[in-house]
Amino acid sequence: MDSIIYLLANERDQQWGLSVSSVGTERFGPGDAYPSERHAGSYLFRATTGRVFDEYQLVYISEGEGYFESASVTRTKIVAGTMFLLFPGEWHTFSPKASIGWTQYWIGFRGTNIDLRIKNQFLSKKSPIFDVGVNDTIIKLYNEAIETARKEMSCFQLLLAGIVEHLLGLTYVLDHNRRFEETNSDVAEKIQKAKVMMVESIYEPVELQEIALRVGMSYSSFRQHFREYTGRAPASYLRILRLERAMELLTRTTLTVKEIAYTLNFKSPDYFSLQFKKAFGRSPSDYRI
Repeated sequence: MDSIIYLLANERDQQWGLSVSSVGTERFGPGDAYPSERHAGSYLFRATTGRVFDEYQLVYISEGEGYFESASVTRTKIVAGTMFLLFPGEWHTFSPKASIGWTQYWIGFRGTNIDLRIKNQFLSKKSPIFDVGVNDTIIKLYNEAIETARKEMSCFQLLLAGIVEHLLGLTYVLDHNRRFEETNSDVAEKIQKAKVMMVESIYEPVELQEIALRVGMSYSSFRQHFREYTGRAPASYLRILRLERAMELLTRTTLTVKEIAYTLNFKSPDYFSLQFKKAFGRSPSDYRI
């Protein structure tokens, strides 16, 4: 069912770092006029002339196909499973292919949190299109945002901000992994095997060079691609796996901190405690209390 909702954010909402101004979904069948005439003010546009927003908007195409164009990106084909980000102050236009139509979801927002991500180059006007695939979780998140906006319960803007954060994170991760796997399918498979080996060796002394050898890579290449794929160096990834297992042992067993440190192959209890506090903000002893 089509939904178009516009929202207001008060000063306190804006201080949260992200506030939502619009959310909705529309389905356009073959031959349907596009866009609909139900949008208000600056949201109404003509596909032939485009528009400029004063907010960000994350748009997801779950069915159909069409085209996207902006001041920074030439006319590009859009298919089902594509997400694109509209930037404030950036001219853009998009529309479904008339003979096919499409289903679109969107959520509009602004705030210092998203501004910081742009500043730190996680997102860019030159690369606003993301291949995330047809994903049920994404659709559920948009529908959750629509329901939250309809109810407008106390502090609902904070819930909507959390949904936007989830959508942005999911979009970034899915697109990053798809691009990596498309260009490095063999390498991606080897990295996945290495991750499994690390999990299976969590209680054993393990040499990362040996894991690289077992998946058929030089250690320098393995370390480089592992970081590209996971965002962490192999040693850091293994350390986090062990620290997360330590959390379980602290909660579910009566093993001492010293016993857990040696069980998980940390070089000393002091080193284990230091790394645990660095990762989780509390010492192992404090965590157990």
